[in-house]
Amino acid sequence: MPEQITSSQGTSSQVTSSQGTSGQAPGGPAVSSEATGGQAVDSQATGQSTRKPILFHPLVYLEDGDGVTIGRADIDSYAIFPPDGAQLVRWLEGGATADEAARRYRDTYGESADVEDVLAALEELGFTRTVDEEPAETAPLRWQRLGRATFSPYAWFCYAALAVTAVVLMARSPSLVPRSHDLVFSSYYSLVNLTLLVAVTPLIALHEIFHALAGRRLAIRSRLSMSYRFYFLVVETALDGLVAVPRRKRYLPILAGMLADVLVLCALVVLADVLGGTGSHPSLAGRVCLGVAFATFTRLLWQFFFYLRTDIYVLITTMLGNVDLHGVALRTLRNRVNRLLGRRDKITDLSTAHPVDLKAARWYAWLVLAGYTISLSTTLFALLPVFVHMCVNSVERFTSGGASALRLLDSVVFLVLLLTQTLLPLWIALRDRARRRSEAVHVVA
Repeated sequence: MPEQITSSQGTSSQVTSSQGTSGQAPGGPAVSSEATGGQAVDSQATGQSTRKPILFHPLVYLEDGDGVTIGRADIDSYAIFPPDGAQLVRWLEGGATADEAARRYRDTYGESADVEDVLAALEELGFTRTVDEEPAETAPLRWQRLGRATFSPYAWFCYAALAVTAVVLMARSPSLVPRSHDLVFSSYYSLVNLTLLVAVTPLIALHEIFHALAGRRLAIRSRLSMSYRFYFLVVETALDGLVAVPRRKRYLPILAGMLADVLVLCALVVLADVLGGTGSHPSLAGRVCLGVAFATFTRLLWQFFFYLRTDIYVLITTMLGNVDLHGVALRTLRNRVNRLLGRRDKITDLSTAHPVDLKAARWYAWLVLAGYTISLSTTLFALLPVFVHMCVNSVERFTSGGASALRLLDSVVFLVLLLTQTLLPLWIALRDRARRRSEAVHVVA
C-alpha cells in the first residue's frame, strides 16, 4: 500500500511553496486535507461503489524523483503520490473498479491496498466526479501569446542589448551606479517617500507580471496575494501548476521576476543618463531615476535572503526536490533549542517529514538562524538610524518654531506614511495568524 500521499498547493512566488506535509495514518495512506480547507471526509461515504468504475475529471501526471504528482489543472489541486499509489490511481482512472484495482495491486506488489481510503482522498482533492457531473474542461488561458513573446529569442536579444548598454554607461560614468544616497533626492521627506511609493509599486507589479507571463507561456494559471516575510511586506504570485511540469521548465517562471528587476534597473540607469543624472549639477529627474534604481537593486538583493522563502529559496527547493524545507528547518531549529534548554516535552516529532527535507534541514536550519540575525541587524544598525534621523527632524520642525507651513505639512505626511508602512505588515501577520487558527488541519485515516 502507498505509504504517503501528500496534498500540495504547488509552487509559487513571489513564487511561494506551500506543499503540505502529511502525517502517517495506520492501515492506509496519510492524506493532508489542507488543500480543501480541512474538511473531514468519511472513507465509507465517498459515493463510489467498489463494483462500478470510478468517474474522474481529466488528470495530469508527472513522475519526478521518488514521487508522482497527480492533479487537476483546472482547479490547481495537486497531490504527490508514491509510484505504486500513482499506478493504483491510473488503474482506477482507466476504468477499473475498486475491487479490480485492489486485485491488480495485490498481484503486482504482493500486499493489500485500502482502496476505499484512497478513494476518499481522491474525492477530497476533487479528482473524482459523480454520474450527473460533466468532466471538467480546461478553458484556454489569456495572455499565453504575450507570455511566449515576452520570452522569445527576439525579446532575449533586446534584454541583452539593454543590459550591455547599462553596463557600458556605468563603466564610463561611475556616478550612474545607484547608491544609497540617491534615495534622498529631496529635502522634503514626504516627497521622497511618495515618489518611491508611486514609482516602486508598478515595478513590483511588473515583477509579478513576469512570473505570471512565464507561467502562462506554459499554460499555467496564476493568482496574486499579499503576505509578509519576517517584518517585510511582500506580494506573491502563486503558480501552483508548476508542480505538474518537468523540473527543467520550472526555472524560468521562478526567476522571471528577478529578470524583470534586472531589466528595470538597467532601464533606469540608461534613462538617468539621458535625463542628465550625472555631473556637478544633475537634474532632479535623473536623480529620481537613480533613487528608484537603488530601491530596485535592494529589492533584487533581498531575493538572495532565501531563508525568507524568496524566489531564490523556491529555486533551491525545486533543484533539491524539497517539499517543505522552511517548515522542517524551523521545527528542527526549535527542537535544538528545546534540547539545549532541557525542555524535552516541547520537542516536535519529525518522523512524518519528507526525507529530502530532513536531510537538507540539518544545514539549512543554521542558515535560517543566520539569515534572520543578519536581516534584523541590518535593519537595526543600517536602516533604522536613517529613519530615526528623518523622524527626529520631522518632529523638530514642530518644536523649533521656525519651520514653514509647507515643511510642517511635509512632516505630517511623512510620519503618516511611515506609520502606515510599519503597521500594514503587522496587520497582515495578525490576520494570517487568525486565519490559520480557524482552519483546522485534518488527517484522513
